[in-house]
Amino acid sequence: MSPSPGDILRVRLDASTAHATRDAAPDASDAYGAPGAYGASGFPGGRGRAVLELLPKAHLPLDHPDMPLCLFGGPLSGTAAPLCGRSVAAAISPLTGTVFDAQLGGRLAFELAKSHLAGLVVTGRAAVPSGLVIEDGRARLTPCPEAAGLTTYELALGLRRPGALLCVGPAAFAGSPLAGIVTGRPGRVSRGGLGLCLAAKNLVYVAVSGSGRVSVADPAGFFAARADLLRLTAASPALSGAHGLSRYGTAALTDLTDSLCMTPTRNFRDTRFPGHMAVNAPALLREYAPRRAGCRACHLPCGRVAADGTPLPGMDALSHFTALAGNPDLKTAVAANARCVAMGLDPVSAASALACHAEISGEPLPPDRLLALVDDMGHGRGLGRELARGAAAYARDAGRPEAAMAVKDLELAAYDPRGAYGLALSYAVSTRGGCHLRAFCIGHEVLRKPVATDRFDFAGKARILFQAENALAAMDSLVACPYLALAASLEELAPVLCAVTGCAADPGEMARAGERVVYAERIINARRGFTAKQDDLPQRFFAEPGTPGEDFFVPPIDRAAFLAARAAYYRLRGLTPDGLPRADSARELGLPWTA
Repeated sequence: MSPSPGDILRVRLDASTAHATRDAAPDASDAYGAPGAYGASGFPGGRGRAVLELLPKAHLPLDHPDMPLCLFGGPLSGTAAPLCGRSVAAAISPLTGTVFDAQLGGRLAFELAKSHLAGLVVTGRAAVPSGLVIEDGRARLTPCPEAAGLTTYELALGLRRPGALLCVGPAAFAGSPLAGIVTGRPGRVSRGGLGLCLAAKNLVYVAVSGSGRVSVADPAGFFAARADLLRLTAASPALSGAHGLSRYGTAALTDLTDSLCMTPTRNFRDTRFPGHMAVNAPALLREYAPRRAGCRACHLPCGRVAADGTPLPGMDALSHFTALAGNPDLKTAVAANARCVAMGLDPVSAASALACHAEISGEPLPPDRLLALVDDMGHGRGLGRELARGAAAYARDAGRPEAAMAVKDLELAAYDPRGAYGLALSYAVSTRGGCHLRAFCIGHEVLRKPVATDRFDFAGKARILFQAENALAAMDSLVACPYLALAASLEELAPVLCAVTGCAADPGEMARAGERVVYAERIINARRGFTAKQDDLPQRFFAEPGTPGEDFFVPPIDRAAFLAARAAYYRLRGLTPDGLPRADSARELGLPWTA
């Protein structure tokens, strides 16, 4: 197989048929920098390509048949490039209303590459719940109405298909905007309601397999560049150290957030959890002796699975099903996470909704009650149906909108923003909602890499955020794992990209391409009614302090300083003072925009 970026397979669902057409790959000689054959993103795959697919459809209702669901690999997919085995799913989120992409683990990127496909774009709607099967680029629809009520475990066991399997569980067909796409046969659940996007097209699963070979343009250059990345990841304590992700998975970070008073506790009312030592990563290791699981060919897999096959929670799910919900029992957290995976329910948002309910109602959440509510959320029953709409919607209906710890209705991750001001700013301006991965500020503020910054100061954070968002958007378009940013930059990824494609790759142009991706997302969100009003944090973080440490305080965030930093970010991003795109900035980036 050639190192071409691959075709896009466009699948239109019509009753019981999948009509597929292929867009031929553009000429790879048109480099990955300035706008050209690959469109304004400058990238043929991943987040950048998906955003370009969604840009002209931004005005459509979420359930419109022409609203696309995008599944993309990247130009490094199918190769042995370290930490580059992921794929991207993207759509307009039923939870947030924003453009939303999520990295998926498993084998999808590899199978797309073996099929000589950059990705899939699915539109239309099947007449009955069905499975979409893609074999070597040929699509067919398989009706399976009986599968719509199955758990993801039952579905994966019954199908036993080769290649990659993406599926949804009961939560999606119960209409929950917390329903995710489950990957890993099954293991991880995407955020943002993308599972509901799949169910809106009456799809229970998507199976992709290919039989081709994946080659690179310059094998010698590739293996030299790959060796550089391997050395850098091996030298990173956060990735390969004795207490890093290679040993504990993402849950390794729980001890660090506790020591920095950044653990969201009791729905972010506190920032340290008294029972932390019983529910951290070493406790998982002692209790479950987990084995590693992750993306194909990843030498540092971040997932963990118990001996009996039970998927173990990552950092955010573990923290939220314990500290955030006020639950000191590790087994309950593991069981709640596993039930979320079975039902295709985002565990991070599910735990956040439960914590929000506990604060509003005053109801404690002992193990039996917590697990019962998780089950009810997945099946859309009783109070669970209300909670399964998300913390923000639940709190609004309860007359307590301030109790929802969310930005743009996306529940926050397991890092309290009062303990890291760059993180606070990144939560607020993130195009997909309260997400820490858009700029990964925990790198320099929490892990102190690549250069430590003062976590209680906004000075310089707007520029750092602007540059980091651009770099991460470029990495998401390759598709590279965000944790790779703890060891390498675009400087080290450019030689890998060049060796794979045979085209010149310049880190500066890659960052510029990432800037185009972020700006295109701002345009999509603006068309859907988002302004500076939504680029904000819950009032709690400006009014209440966090739990103090032994020798430091965690004060409320200074709102005036926050607003000044946000205004500086808007200027750097080329936005209006109200956070909206500008025609001249869009034109300079090769993107369409009229206010």
